[in-house]
Amino acid sequence: MKIYIIGQKGLPAVSGGVENHVTNLAIKLAKAGHDVFAYTRRNYTSKNWTEFMGVKLISLPSIGTKNLDAISHTFLACLDFIIKRKDADIIHFHSIGPSSLIWLIKLFRPKVKVIFTFHSQCYFNTKWGKFAKFYLSWGEKIGCKKADEVIVISKNLKKYVEEKYHRTTNYIPNGVNIIDPRTADLIKTNWNLEKDSYILSVSRLVKNKGLEYLITAYKNLNTDKKLVIAGDGNYKEELEKLANNNTNIIFTGNQNGPVLEELYSNTALFVQPSEAEGLSIALLEATSFKLPVLISDIEANKEIMGDNAFSFVSKDTKDLEIKLKQFLKGENRSNIDENTEIIYNKIHSQYNWDDIVSQTITVYNKVL
Repeated sequence: MKIYIIGQKGLPAVSGGVENHVTNLAIKLAKAGHDVFAYTRRNYTSKNWTEFMGVKLISLPSIGTKNLDAISHTFLACLDFIIKRKDADIIHFHSIGPSSLIWLIKLFRPKVKVIFTFHSQCYFNTKWGKFAKFYLSWGEKIGCKKADEVIVISKNLKKYVEEKYHRTTNYIPNGVNIIDPRTADLIKTNWNLEKDSYILSVSRLVKNKGLEYLITAYKNLNTDKKLVIAGDGNYKEELEKLANNNTNIIFTGNQNGPVLEELYSNTALFVQPSEAEGLSIALLEATSFKLPVLISDIEANKEIMGDNAFSFVSKDTKDLEIKLKQFLKGENRSNIDENTEIIYNKIHSQYNWDDIVSQTITVYNKVL
């Protein structure tokens, strides 16, 4: 098959759940023998890159502002596809913003099959104004109604789409690559971090990720463990102000590869405090390292961790503080360790990238 992927910032993934998802999907589709093309933004992937691990890259510009970056790039990608890519079998849209332009493909290339992957309800992100939230909601509607097949990455989204749009969907979750733990070498050099000496959260630094609750709760602890926050985003300045120059709160910026693997491998506890998620790749990655995990009790997190998860009430700083103190005192540790083992085995069986790619190919074949 000749497959075009649209909606991601670029390859390889530097940050972002969608970019991580698309990178893994595209590479494995190419390895399976398919002809795979991915559109990339020049402010994310160098325009000099024309191929990455078998995936052909099509570099296009964008208007690099918060509101116009994604949609301007998607519009140019749609024009490129309509005018130049006459032999395509599949065009696969990712995320609700880019899916707002599916109608262009349907109008000018009606024979091409369109797949839409619904990753998250992005309009819940507080960074968006009223018009942007309206537009994202409209994009969700277009994607769910106009695509030939809809893929959802969580059971919660599956239920939502089928109830709201009366549309049968294909549940194919995010995946995770199982990686052997690493010793604390690079992170010791960079931030003086050693095994079990810190609490970790990995996230885009945006408001609905709940990091302000984590920082506030941490500041009320009496502990020698540091708080490490890996990621970047437009909420970083506010979070740094909240940290108030506390030397035990470390912002590492975006990390990937060996450094991120070391951060996961050596933390005492991983905390996922999000107010809203589609299906968190960071949480999947943390569980793949067999870590004790503390989550906010939102449905997307409980879908991975189960109803018996070590959790706190979402957005409740006091409850988060109480749960952190319980962990540091060793309370309820046998139950936490038992659940950690259960979830680790679940990750191996249910969130395997080879299976996910196989299921995606099945959806492609269904529409063809």
